[in-house]
Amino acid sequence: MGHAIVAGRNYGQGSSREHAAAAPRNLGLRVVLAKNFARIHRQNLVNYGILPLTFVDEADYDRLHKGDVLRVDDLRRALKSGDDVTFDCRGPVRTRHGLTALQIDVILAGGLINWRRNESQAAA
Repeated sequence: MGHAIVAGRNYGQGSSREHAAAAPRNLGLRVVLAKNFARIHRQNLVNYGILPLTFVDEADYDRLHKGDVLRVDDLRRALKSGDDVTFDCRGPVRTRHGLTALQIDVILAGGLINWRRNESQAAA
């Protein structure tokens, strides 16, 4: 399970250090839905297995409130197929990930360290 953050523009600005992604991940953060991301912070989220998503329709940002529960069916399939990720929360909330195949694999592994460990074990 875990929790999500719903954020506005330039999420992670000034947070290029890894701690800005590591600490929230250790507290259970799994997804950030934002209007857009600071570039370096977005990659740090991926490295820690946190899924960065942007709103397809930024108006959805205003529909979400503290305590809302976001539900999604078959997240793995949506990520691997490149489709939008649609959450259900009092109606559909469409998001995009814009991730590369490698970034998706890193997120699905739970972060870069887990992904590297899995790759090393597979090569052995």
